[in-house]
Amino acid sequence: MNRARRQEIFNRLRAANPIPRTELEFSSPFELLIAVILSAQATDKSVNLATQELFRNANTPRKLLQLGQAGLEQYIRRIGLYRTKARNILAACKLLLERHGGAVPSTRDELEQLPGVGRKTASVILNTAFGEPTIAVDTHIFRVANRTGIAPGGNVLEVERKLLRSVPEEFRRDAHHWLILHGRYVCKARKPECPTCRIADLCEYRKKTVSSKQ
Repeated sequence: MNRARRQEIFNRLRAANPIPRTELEFSSPFELLIAVILSAQATDKSVNLATQELFRNANTPRKLLQLGQAGLEQYIRRIGLYRTKARNILAACKLLLERHGGAVPSTRDELEQLPGVGRKTASVILNTAFGEPTIAVDTHIFRVANRTGIAPGGNVLEVERKLLRSVPEEFRRDAHHWLILHGRYVCKARKPECPTCRIADLCEYRKKTVSSKQ
C-alpha cells in the first residue's frame, strides 16, 4: 500500500471520529492501568461493569492492597482469569508504592516491570495516559492492519513496527484508537461490514463482503 492511500484512509477515519477515545472507563492513569490489565481476554463492557464498583471503593494502590486477594476478587470475579489478574494487580500496586510513590510510571521499561503489564498494556498506558504516539497491537488491530494492507505482518510486533513506520506522523497519536474501533465495529473477524465501510475502496482485502447480511 502506498503512502497516499494510507493518508486517505486515516483522513477518513479522523473525519468520522476526530477525537477517538478508549472505551475503557477511567479517571486517572492508575485506574487506566488496572482497567487495561483486566481487559486481557475480556470485553471493555465487562471490565467497565467491574471497575465502576471497584473504583468507587478502591482507586489507589494502597486502597487496592487493603482489599487483599479475596476482597479484590469479589469485584472482578466475572472477568476471565480473575484470580491471576487479582494477584498481578496487587503485586503491581505493591511495586508502585515501593518504587514510584504510588504513581504510574511513564516509561516503557518501568511499566513492563509491573506484574501483568506486557508490551501491549504498556503501549496503551503510554498512549492513552501520557499522549505518546504508540500503537498497541491487539487482535483487532492485527486483523485490520493485515486485511487492509496498511501494515501486513506475521506477528503483533512486526505489525506494530510497520505501523509506526508507515502511519503518517499526524495520525500516529490516535491511530491506535481508530484502528481498534474500526476492527471492533466494522472490520469484524467473521463478517466484516464491507458494504458500509468508509474505507472499502482503499482497502486491499480480497474477500470483501458484498452484503452485510452475508
